[in-house]
Amino acid sequence: MKILAIADEESKYLWDFYEEGKLDGIDLIISCGDLDPRYLSFLVTFASVPLLYVHGNHDEKYQKIPPDGCVCIDDRIYVHDGVRILGLGGSMRYKDGEYQYTERQMRRRVRKLWFQLLRYGGFDILVTHAPAYQLNDGRDLPHQGFQTFVELMEKYKPKFFLHGHVHMNYGLKHKRYDKYKDTHIINAYERCIFDFEAEDVKNNLV
Repeated sequence: MKILAIADEESKYLWDFYEEGKLDGIDLIISCGDLDPRYLSFLVTFASVPLLYVHGNHDEKYQKIPPDGCVCIDDRIYVHDGVRILGLGGSMRYKDGEYQYTERQMRRRVRKLWFQLLRYGGFDILVTHAPAYQLNDGRDLPHQGFQTFVELMEKYKPKFFLHGHVHMNYGLKHKRYDKYKDTHIINAYERCIFDFEAEDVKNNLV
């Protein structure tokens, strides 16, 4: 299964300079937040595959302009071709905002998922906007990751963890790929394609 992961900045390659065939071979699109909802609607129209998304901390506009044809997976497990995908959008709370949370609030969101986690027996992909604590995050509060995400990886051992929020052009410390125990971590900034079944994930990222 080839998955296109996107976040934070609209890809000119896919939007401004789109040509038929650029999305051929993509089986699923996952947005990790902070993208124009019209961009998501555009992609799902031309890809003809599901587009799943979580909210970023700047996505309050989605309440007025929801992305047409797309599926919000915030606070739920969505299953696509047998792959269980858990969504938890938003960032660390640094000011008032609809999609900003303290560590305690994020932990409360996870506790409310207990029945879904039991029903599905965990998940294969964790999709968030913010990174996990001290794993490709920033030390400033707005870009700090959640310890809760680390605990989810340790307990459920998902194959992949996709996030956005920390732009790769912020500096060399923000990497496209990392790994924590059994979980491959991908920073979806702008766009990235990976194969869910690939053995060598790092060297198969596009």
